[in-house]
Order: sequence, then C-alpha cells, then structure tokens
Amino acid sequence: QVQLVESGGDSVQAGGSLRLSCAASGYTYNSYYMGWFRQAPGKEREGLAALDSDGDTYYGNSVKGRFTISRDNAKNTLHLQMNSLKPEDTAMYYCAASTRNSRRRIPPHSSDFNVWGQGTQVTVSP
Repeated sequence: QVQLVESGGDSVQAGGSLRLSCAASGYTYNSYYMGWFRQAPGKEREGLAALDSDGDTYYGNSVKGRFTISRDNAKNTLHLQMNSLKPEDTAMYYCAASTRNSRRRIPPHSSDFNVWGQGTQVTVSP
C-alpha cells in the first residue's frame, strides 16, 4: 500500500525559505508521477508543482521561479524548496502521487493524483 508522509512545515517570516519533504513507501517510488499541492482555509486545493519519472517538471504560475520540486530516489523522498515566501503562501501543503496513467497538466490538477499525504502546515508572517 502506497503511503506518503510530509514534513518540514513551519512558521517563517516573509522572504524566508523552507524545504518540504515527502517520504514515500510501499511502491516503486521513482516510477510515479508526483506533485505538491496546497490548500488555504476557505480556498480550493491549488496545484503547485509536479515531477514525473523522466524528470520533467510542471509548475503553477503562482510559484514558478520561487519553488523547486525535486526527488531523491535513493531515499524515496520528494522535496519542495520554497524561497521568497509570502504571506499568501500560508496553507496546508500536501504531497501526492499518481499510481495510474494520468494527465500532465500545468498547473498540476488534483484529479490526476490518487494517493495523498496528511499535509504539513506552512505559515508565513508579514
């Protein structure tokens, strides 16, 4: 059974950086399409970045140039490096994986992923 566990969320000041991690288990990690999403209270889930097994990346416009998605196959871990954080980046951040043949869209779409982590909170103060 596929499992994803996020970590790295924290409270930071605007302009700061954070690195989120997503530890994956239960499947051949590096063969799947994976992504990062976020959801703020009262808002829809937003696709931020995705990475497929060929190394192709897909970024939403709101984070392109500030956030970088990467994977460490040796450690079965997906990362999201977040720089120049803004108060509007405050949200719960989720890692997701697709274990099926799904579309690649920009920005990533939640319906293309079928496995989700529990989330990690990021809070950015002015």
